[in-house]
Amino acid sequence: MTTCFVLASKSPARLRMLRSAGIEPVVIASGADESHLRGEDAVAMTARLSRLKAHSVIESGALEEYPADRMIVVACDSVLNLDGRILGKPHTAERARQWWRRMRGHQGVLVSGHHVAVIVNGQLREQTRIGQTVVTFADLTDAEIDAYVDSGEPAAVAGAFTIDGLGGAFITHPHNVTGISLPLLRQMLMDLDVEWSSLWNGPKGGHLG
Repeated sequence: MTTCFVLASKSPARLRMLRSAGIEPVVIASGADESHLRGEDAVAMTARLSRLKAHSVIESGALEEYPADRMIVVACDSVLNLDGRILGKPHTAERARQWWRRMRGHQGVLVSGHHVAVIVNGQLREQTRIGQTVVTFADLTDAEIDAYVDSGEPAAVAGAFTIDGLGGAFITHPHNVTGISLPLLRQMLMDLDVEWSSLWNGPKGGHLG
């Protein structure tokens, strides 16, 4: 059975995580509207958006370029819950700076929605799950915040931080926050009758048949 594994995300961190686990995915960025709905909490928001992203790719027709017996589409969405306030992507340097002045020396919860869709012979099976990780931020100085913001890295990432880039030194716990949980993803795929090792097609895992 031939398999095409699609990552419905342009996140470099998620791509690196999958590659490190032996999976070389096809990357198809979703064009879904990521707006926050009024009254929606972080769990509901990330669950809805991860599903929306997956279906946006499935319904776009882009999968037709990658014929396979089994199509797997994985989409994720992450936000930081900081004392009940949902922080997505700041987009601007000034907003990232404001957020970091609130976050430094405090804890937040990174909430990541995961949606997995498996399509075999035109039949779709899917599920959505949420991963949550407590993140502890170092007590940065104003100069450190300014330098980090000026690097441009925080503007386009959830919560205005990354763990696998320049921001890695500013997160005291944990050291594996990337917006995708491989153990959770493995369990979701197992529930959909997909064996994790059958997906190994990268340099570390050989090739799919």
